[in-house]
Amino acid sequence: MRLPRIAVAAVGTVALTVVSLGGAVVAQDSPAVATPGQDVKMMLLPKFLDNEVFVQANDGALEAAAELQNPTAHDFVGPASTDPGSEQISYMVNAPVQEYDVVMLSNNVGEDIADAAAEAQAAGVKVVTWDSGIPSAIGEDVFVAQVDFDQTGVVMADMALSIMPDGGQFAILSARPESPNQNAWIAAMQTALEDPKYAGLELTEIVYGNDNSEDSEAAATGLIDKYPDLKLIMAPTTIGIKAAAKVVTDDGLCDEIKVSGLGLPSEMAAYTESGCSPEFALWSFHDLGYLTYYLSYMLATGDLEAVEGATFEVGRPVSGNTTFEITADPTRPDVEGALRVLMGPFTVYTAENIGEAVG
Repeated sequence: MRLPRIAVAAVGTVALTVVSLGGAVVAQDSPAVATPGQDVKMMLLPKFLDNEVFVQANDGALEAAAELQNPTAHDFVGPASTDPGSEQISYMVNAPVQEYDVVMLSNNVGEDIADAAAEAQAAGVKVVTWDSGIPSAIGEDVFVAQVDFDQTGVVMADMALSIMPDGGQFAILSARPESPNQNAWIAAMQTALEDPKYAGLELTEIVYGNDNSEDSEAAATGLIDKYPDLKLIMAPTTIGIKAAAKVVTDDGLCDEIKVSGLGLPSEMAAYTESGCSPEFALWSFHDLGYLTYYLSYMLATGDLEAVEGATFEVGRPVSGNTTFEITADPTRPDVEGALRVLMGPFTVYTAENIGEAVG
C-alpha cells in the first residue's frame, strides 16, 4: 500500500491541516485525492438486501466504483429481512479468508459484531461502517454517518410537535432492539423531549417491528389497540413508517392517528398527500453509498489514512460538498478512537415538496 498523500510544507507558504498519524504530527497540505484504477476487493454488507434504501445505497456505490475504475466489482451481500441479523457476523468472519480488502457494514447486531470486525481488521481488512456503526468502535476504522445522530432526535421531536401542537400521546415503532442507529436516534429524541417546549408530548411506549413489514404492521396494530388516545406513531425506520401508515390508512384512522419518522419519499408520497403522514424526513441513501465507497476505496489503497483531521475529496458534490473530513465522533464522546465522516443533511418532506421528490 502506498503512503497517504501527506506532505510537509514550509510555514507561510500554504495553509496546513495538522493531523495525528501513529502518534506523530504531520501536515496535510490539501485534501487526499483517490488514484483511480486500483484493484480493491470490497464487500457492501447492509442490514438487509431486500430493503429499498440499501438497494439505493448499492446504486450509489456502483456509481463511485465506475468513477474510480475499480476493476473488481464489489459484492453486495447480506441477510434478507426474514433472516436473523446475526448472519452479518458470518460475512465478517469470512472476509479475511475470502481476501476482501474492505467490508462496508451497516451494522444490525450492535456490539455482537465487534469481535469479528476486530479480527478482520487485524487481518488487514478495512472495516468502514455506514448508516449504523459499532457502538464501541471496536473493529471499526471509520463510521460514515448519514446525519448527525443527536440532531435526528431533535428533528423527530420537532415533527411530532408540528403534528401535535396541542400535545398528546405518541409511540415509537423501531426496527430491531439491537440496531445501533435506531437506539441512538431514539435516545436523542428522548433527550430532546426534555426541553420544556415538548412538555405536551407523551411517549407511551417503544415497540419493535424487526424491520419486517408483517411484524411492523402487527406492532402498529398493537399500539392502536393498546392506546385509545394515541395520536401519532413515530417510526425511525423506512419499513416501519410505511407499515404503520398502511395500518392507519387501512383502518380508516388517518383523521385520528398520524404517522411520521424516517421514510422513502417514493413509498410515503400517497400517505403524505392523504394527510395520514403529514411530514417525515430522510437523506439520500444513494449519496451515502457513494460517499462510503469513495472513503473505503481510498483507505484500502493508502490514498487516505483513518486519522482525525484527515480530509479527502470525492468525485461529485454530496450534500453540496466535495471535501469531507474525518473527525472524532461527537455522538460517541466516551468511546476512544471513534471516528466519523458526516454526510448530512436531513430533508423534511411534506405535501408541498413530496411531488418534486418522487418526480
